[in-house]
Amino acid sequence: MDMPFDTLPPEGRAAAAGAGAGPTDIREFTISGMTCGSCVGRVERALEGLPGVASASVNLATALARVNLTQPLADADLQSAIAAAGYGAEPVISGERETSQADHDQARAEKRDLLVLAVAVTLTLPLVGQMAFPLLGINVGLPPLLQLLLATPIQFWAGAAFYRHAWPALKAGTGNMDLLVALGTSAAYGLSTVLALSSGSAMLSWQDVPHLYFEASAAVITLVLLGRFIEERAKQRTSQAIRALLALRPETAWVDRCGKIESIPVDQLELGDLLVIKPGERIAADGTVVKGESAVDESLLTGESLPVDKSLGSKVTGGSLNGNGLLRVKVEALGEDSRLSRIVALVRDAQASKPPVQKLVDRVSAVFVPLVVAVAGVTLAGWLLAGIPVSEAIIHAVTVLVIACPCALGLATPTALMVGTGLAARRGILIKDASALEQAREIGMVVFDKTGTLTLGQPELTDLEPAPGTENPGFERNELLRLAASAQSGSEHPLARAVLESAAAQGIALTPPESFEGLPGRGLRAAVEGRALLLGSARLMAEHAVGLTPLEAKARGLEAAGRTVTWVAEGGTLLGLLAFGDRVRPGAREAIADLKRMGLETALLTGDNRRAAEQVASELGIGRVLAEVLPEDKAAEIEGLRATGAGVAMVGDGVNDAPALASADLGIAMAGGSDVAVESAMVTLVRDDPRLVPEAVVISRRTLAKIRQNLFWAFIYNTLGIPMAAFGVLSPVFAGAAMALSSISVVGNSLLLSRHDPGKETVR
Repeated sequence: MDMPFDTLPPEGRAAAAGAGAGPTDIREFTISGMTCGSCVGRVERALEGLPGVASASVNLATALARVNLTQPLADADLQSAIAAAGYGAEPVISGERETSQADHDQARAEKRDLLVLAVAVTLTLPLVGQMAFPLLGINVGLPPLLQLLLATPIQFWAGAAFYRHAWPALKAGTGNMDLLVALGTSAAYGLSTVLALSSGSAMLSWQDVPHLYFEASAAVITLVLLGRFIEERAKQRTSQAIRALLALRPETAWVDRCGKIESIPVDQLELGDLLVIKPGERIAADGTVVKGESAVDESLLTGESLPVDKSLGSKVTGGSLNGNGLLRVKVEALGEDSRLSRIVALVRDAQASKPPVQKLVDRVSAVFVPLVVAVAGVTLAGWLLAGIPVSEAIIHAVTVLVIACPCALGLATPTALMVGTGLAARRGILIKDASALEQAREIGMVVFDKTGTLTLGQPELTDLEPAPGTENPGFERNELLRLAASAQSGSEHPLARAVLESAAAQGIALTPPESFEGLPGRGLRAAVEGRALLLGSARLMAEHAVGLTPLEAKARGLEAAGRTVTWVAEGGTLLGLLAFGDRVRPGAREAIADLKRMGLETALLTGDNRRAAEQVASELGIGRVLAEVLPEDKAAEIEGLRATGAGVAMVGDGVNDAPALASADLGIAMAGGSDVAVESAMVTLVRDDPRLVPEAVVISRRTLAKIRQNLFWAFIYNTLGIPMAAFGVLSPVFAGAAMALSSISVVGNSLLLSRHDPGKETVR
């Protein structure tokens, strides 16, 4: 099933990349130190405040800033603006972020974070564990001095990053999650330290231990660090999509220059060079075949399961895999103009786009933190004016900060996320980060790729039809299969494997061919038991004057059903035809039916021919078909569907699906597909079972609902508790208990999610 593989014109490329008419230069920077949505906004505002900057877009997941310039501006100026906002920035060189040094630094940072988390957990467990003593009737507790020694490294070593990241927000007069954690844990730690130092001889006593709040500050820091670690691991994997795409391009190429064939680095290729593509090699650049014939595997780029025949005048794409023929290709596109580079750019653009919903905590933190600090200050001043001792006024102010400590806020997302993703993992669904959960809420349509997603992506022999007539009396179906399989013995071609598997399944004994000649782009010629056989296309049959009339109507019907037809002849006599198709995956029908019952619309998006696509859609009950769509156009099709107002989920498995997966509101990848598809998607299905798609949507929505419920309860505690603390109704002890209760309620609510059965909600 050959498809046009033309390159986009420059204006098409600009539209595909989302380029506007104004900006003349695009710069990219990797940003360090960002932790939440407010950080993103601060970096964007810092960049957009510079003259000559048309717009700036910062992506938290990829830590990438893209700046559109309308006039020349030095990288140093942009970096200075970012540094003034409190963040680090390094320019992206030639659009490729992933270097060996960056990978090494990333691995070191991950090991360091894991060490910090392990130490924090180890030191926090005794502080939290002592809370169970009263429940067991044990009237002891850790001595205040020991609690202080355990909590101090957690607060100022493990929690140092919170202070570092909170300081720029504080200087800018805004708030973020780090500032909430730093203020809340510092308040709890500071109050506990004051109480511990005031305990005198009880500092070393296990009896009558005063109520302290070290476990609260330590637990918040540890759990937030755990959530950050999980989130950072998910962020790191997003960059691998680009790396997997770039890995398709070979490092060297054979070039014929003035009759001398030499191997040169791909970076040294020039337009007009004559590439020599040997069998089994990857094509180094986009171009046109000027000599030779071969079958080229473009599956990693197009998702097509069958190799595409190439001959004089055919377009080939860099990154595709040459078959068994020798090709000479004239180079016509290099660098950013190549198809592979444009796919990489589309993935980058989609990943850099803004999610439709911002994190709730990041939206309210800028208001919440200054408000709490102001209330604490007013509380202190008010009680001092009322004439109470300074120490008591401080206690009341600290109580406000303790009750407002963002324990529940810090736990709301990570606990629900961990429970939800754990439930999903047990069902064979991997959810990378919370942004996927937000997108799932608004999903109204699920778009499926065809080959390898709804179908198995493996051609099989579906039809075998001997030619009618008296020219071959007694010629049976098994004999046709035996000759065809014998002629292809030992071949690795996908269609040959399908024939050999069919013959083996029926127990047919084969005869090795006496001779074999591959005819690239047409088929093969072989001698079996002295019989001169031809297997291949209608073109090959025409070259040998083989009449196809007896089976032409049959062939047209098979092709209309999306089948690939191969003809078999002996000399000039037609023996029959073989037809190949791709089977629908088990569970595909049930998945489509489940989605419909959930009120979701379904669509099919594929590069395959329309007849094959419509046949699969009809078989599965899919109403909308978008067929013969080129890889770089898939993201545009998704954007068009999103423009209708409904959230769009995309399910795919190939490299060609990567831009669409990244562009969709929710990208879902089949794990059996390419690494690029898996890394570009927000959700990965561990089992290649389409029935997991509706379950993924259900789990995502349920988990997001839990997060929102948790945040609601967290804010309710603060809304009710802060005024009570300010008026002195609550003591620090009660404030600490309320804070702990808020955390327990959040965790308990999250744990309820583990009892949910997503399979029942799909109403199978």
